[in-house]
Amino acid sequence: MSDLNFDANKVEPIGSFEPLPVGDYLVAISATDLKDAKPKPNKKPGKYLQVTMDVIDGPSKGRKIFDFLNLVNDNKTTEEIAQKQLSAICRVTGVMQPKKSEELHNRPFMVRLKIQKGTDGYDDRNTIAEYKFANGMTIKEGASAGHKPSPATIATGAPNASPSPSQSAQSSPQKMPWET
Repeated sequence: MSDLNFDANKVEPIGSFEPLPVGDYLVAISATDLKDAKPKPNKKPGKYLQVTMDVIDGPSKGRKIFDFLNLVNDNKTTEEIAQKQLSAICRVTGVMQPKKSEELHNRPFMVRLKIQKGTDGYDDRNTIAEYKFANGMTIKEGASAGHKPSPATIATGAPNASPSPSQSAQSSPQKMPWET
């Protein structure tokens, strides 16, 4: 037998694994990992970026959301979709040319979740229908208004927002609602 030395009185039990309800959630990426896809005969080796997001506000605060971006895949359409997803993440986080995926971490933005029905014995699960700026503005709305992501996007959730004079004069950064 293995020694555990564990005290369940000191650790809260895990919550529900049920999908979150359809809707918008304020999130931040907490982890990314570039992984090799399962090898397939006569196919080029694939790679995917596993993205873990934490819900940082509201009744679902603390829940995790996952996305998998197939950045290298034999199917060109699959690659294009993943690149578009990554472009959306870059825009809503304000990091347009990340050298490392960690540059996308801890930057608030919103996702609109939907529920994908399970098939072949798998349970229903959440999928991301849309990435949005932290203020809820869609990427299209931001683009049609001529907005380009800037560092202020992260601080305010508003594309191309400039800090107010009072914000600029503060010596310490103001805490955002999800930082409490």
